[in-house]
Amino acid sequence: MTTPEDALPVLVVGAGPAGLTAATELLRRGVPVRCVDRADGPSTLSKALGLWPRTVELIHRVGGQELLATRALPQSQMRYYSDGKVIADLRYKAATRPLICPQPDIEEVLRTNLASVGGAVRWRTELLGFEQLDDRVRARTRHEDGTEHEEEFAYVVGADGASSTVRGRLGVGFEGSTYELRFVVADVMVDTRFDHRMTHYFCSPRGILVACGLPDGRWRVFTSAPPGVSQEDVDLAMVQSLADERGPGGIRLRDPDWISVFNVHARHAETTRIGRVFLIGDAAHIHSPAGGQGLNTGVNDAHNLAWKLALVWHGHSAGRLLDSYESERGEVARTVVRQADVQTRLWLLRKAHQVVLRDNVLRVASGLRLFDLAYIPWLAGLRTKYRAEPAAGRKTAGFVPGALVPLPLRGELDDLRHTLILTGPQDESARELTRWCRDRLGAVVDIRTGARRGRTAFVLARPDGHVDWIARDAAATRARLTDLFRPLLTAPRGERRKVREHTV
Repeated sequence: MTTPEDALPVLVVGAGPAGLTAATELLRRGVPVRCVDRADGPSTLSKALGLWPRTVELIHRVGGQELLATRALPQSQMRYYSDGKVIADLRYKAATRPLICPQPDIEEVLRTNLASVGGAVRWRTELLGFEQLDDRVRARTRHEDGTEHEEEFAYVVGADGASSTVRGRLGVGFEGSTYELRFVVADVMVDTRFDHRMTHYFCSPRGILVACGLPDGRWRVFTSAPPGVSQEDVDLAMVQSLADERGPGGIRLRDPDWISVFNVHARHAETTRIGRVFLIGDAAHIHSPAGGQGLNTGVNDAHNLAWKLALVWHGHSAGRLLDSYESERGEVARTVVRQADVQTRLWLLRKAHQVVLRDNVLRVASGLRLFDLAYIPWLAGLRTKYRAEPAAGRKTAGFVPGALVPLPLRGELDDLRHTLILTGPQDESARELTRWCRDRLGAVVDIRTGARRGRTAFVLARPDGHVDWIARDAAATRARLTDLFRPLLTAPRGERRKVREHTV
């Protein structure tokens, strides 16, 4: 089957974590990609630090395990202090433990993954504008030698940051606000007795001070800035003074690698899709660093969009599948912005009664390990649950519509295809469904046989590991597969691959 998408690549604008992930995942799925960035080369600023387990899982699917392991520092817990006294410990379990890794190292791992699937970044290439046609996008770019070129693409993915050219050309609003306070960040050596594998939050009426150990032995120190402070005002002496004022004392900073002042925003794009153009990562949402969700949300945006875009590009699924990108990731982004805003405001409480209430709530929640039940797994990316259709079924044998397939099974699934998991006793209708999938949907569906005990169930898992559908009978499952892959079912039979069967 030949479609306009078959002949045209996808243009990914921006080579940060979100753009690199989008380009890699599209190439893995057989979609040609042009990844461009107007910068001279990779950024050397450490910026984002945290990789939560769900993001690590997506990175490891492509590779980079050894390279990431040598550059990352596993975290043990978060510790909260109020006026120098410990009020809460939020400890990580093995499944929820994040890695601390400066963004340049993360991006190097992602570029290595991109190269492993035959991709590369075209640096010094700037998007100047684009025009959407019915079945393609005509884009104009300026290249390293100063020449301008006009080319056509199947889709455009804007991963070009908070000041996104793509978003601006679309005329999409960036709703939200900017915090009145500015913040100071420094990567420094620290003489201290505090555990290097923890993130320490020192809350006081005088401001917030956050200290997080880095893999190279340095610390990231983050604190609210005095009113009116500019980049020119900030030096090591000022950061030391703020640490003395807000911290517990006895912390000496030296040998700064990076000191900067920045604003913190809470914003998200009013839409993340117009026609054939999409926004991901910071181009779609920016927020406080509280919770360390920014880079992780962008990588998950990219992955969510890439597998859907690939199915549509190949003509395996209808274009309406792409509508779910905006609804699913938009809801996640709004939740992340809201949660980061709440945590930032809790940091900055000054009134005595508010501080007492916050501290008492944190003490109780920490003592009862309430954070282990929801908040930390949510930070880890393991509690993301997309809104499922009413007919998508009910929780069965640990599978929940919209939620992730439980581990360890999730790690064994083919992430380039959907997976049909058959559990319980299988009758002739189930065997017929298996034969039909093998014959007609081999290019897009894998089959796994689960436990034979319990009630019969048919669980359809998406390439990203989320549960798409749960049914009790083969007919309903076949109807769902037919609806999802109708374009492929009408394609010439020679274009279909045979499905592999596995036993869980």
